[in-house]
Amino acid sequence: MNGAEALIRTLVNSGVEVCFTNPGTSEMHFIAALDSVPEMRAVLGLFEGVVTGAADGYARMTDSPAATLLHLGPGLGNGIANLHNARRARVPIVNIIGDHATSHRIYDAPLQSDIESLARNVSGWYRSSATTAELAGDAADAVAASHQPPGQVATLVLPADVSWTEGASPVAARPRPVANEVSGDVIDSIAKVLRSGEPAALMVGGRATRERGLLAAQRVAAATGAKIIGETFPTRLERGAGLPAIDRLGYLAEFAMAQLAGLRHLILVDAKSPASFFAYPNKPSDLVPDGCKVHVLASGSDDPTAALQTLAEALGAANADIELQNAVRPDRPTGDLTGETIGNALGAVLPDGAIVADESNTSGLWTSGATAGVPRHDWLTLTGGAIGFGMPVATGAAIACPDRPVISLQADGSAMYTLQALWTQVREDLNVTTVIFNNRSYAILNLELSRVGVETPGPKALSMLDLSNPDIDFVALATGMGMAAERPETAEDLTDALERAIAEPGPHLIEAMLPGRW
Repeated sequence: MNGAEALIRTLVNSGVEVCFTNPGTSEMHFIAALDSVPEMRAVLGLFEGVVTGAADGYARMTDSPAATLLHLGPGLGNGIANLHNARRARVPIVNIIGDHATSHRIYDAPLQSDIESLARNVSGWYRSSATTAELAGDAADAVAASHQPPGQVATLVLPADVSWTEGASPVAARPRPVANEVSGDVIDSIAKVLRSGEPAALMVGGRATRERGLLAAQRVAAATGAKIIGETFPTRLERGAGLPAIDRLGYLAEFAMAQLAGLRHLILVDAKSPASFFAYPNKPSDLVPDGCKVHVLASGSDDPTAALQTLAEALGAANADIELQNAVRPDRPTGDLTGETIGNALGAVLPDGAIVADESNTSGLWTSGATAGVPRHDWLTLTGGAIGFGMPVATGAAIACPDRPVISLQADGSAMYTLQALWTQVREDLNVTTVIFNNRSYAILNLELSRVGVETPGPKALSMLDLSNPDIDFVALATGMGMAAERPETAEDLTDALERAIAEPGPHLIEAMLPGRW
């Protein structure tokens, strides 16, 4: 058995059953070995950003890693943006990077690069396999490292000769790391803060935005009067009728500061202390109000859900009555297509158990409110801010959960970063409905232009944010990759199209034409 087959069999032994690939020459022995290990599903992406984003989406929905297979340093470089998002999402991924044969590196061939420097930016664990005999053990270590709470990217570099050499053997899975239990002293200190009667808020993120964590947080809030604030961009938010409804911290610093105003205590639960996404002239970067003390209930390798449950018990609130989101849908919208009518259309038809990958950006501001009371669903967001995440994450989520409908809410500008994900969705016959919010503009940047102090931008500046010369035809692009696509003209037509696309098997694209620049 050569190193490649032993590697793949070890990944399967360790619970890794999907590999998203964009291979090159260095990885051909890995590709050939796939036929010897039928338990491993291989999914081809036509761009490395699709591969890494799909691995992110898969991990968000399974809490387990998929593998990626990328070609040398340039292939890793093409995938780094979505690995950055995955790092910020703190999800497990086993990132396999092919490399030149060890004897070939001295020749500085055209694709030779410093893979380690690239990988360290997005990887919590890194290793380059030195020998075939060590490769399977390295792979098992990589899987275990990816599971290190709260989850991380583990990068394993695979030299071509280590892959093709015979004499390897697979190994068993390593023990999976477990999260730490938060100490009783920390629980007691936070309980004391909450009993003080001073204005306080729990800021929940990461793994605390699932049902059990949200229920425990709501019980704490009910017993103490504390507010609950969610991260601006949660990795995976479970929401809908019958679950606690939480307000996410605003993206714009002014809105976030208004939400936090008056607090004397901010308690972080698997979340970071709030800061502005960018620096602005004469505006603060640290959004914590003056006089507010920041406390940490759980972070990093801690178990935030267990910590919230223990805190609720310490406060005598383990069985407290709590307010849950009522079941309610907006009416089917009528009239022109706007961000608001699209949000209402989604709320009118979103089915039970749906997964929403949201990269709708400015045009999707209404979708969250319009879907708050619909049947239970998962909401996946842009954790790291690197655009081009939506369609790849939707692809990975659909592979992770083939029995659940996936809806991809996608802004037009960021759609062009990883449009190749549509091809993979067709090839794999995935149940993904993509809604393109086409306003022919980088609308968020038009907003940011004024926020950084540019009051009268000139024509050159405005042209850099304009996507209308030429117009992008997403229906043509989707049909060119074999996907059913349409462009409804009214809110009524869009609602019908959305309902039909979700109900029908396979991938669909709906292009919604919206008013242009903000």
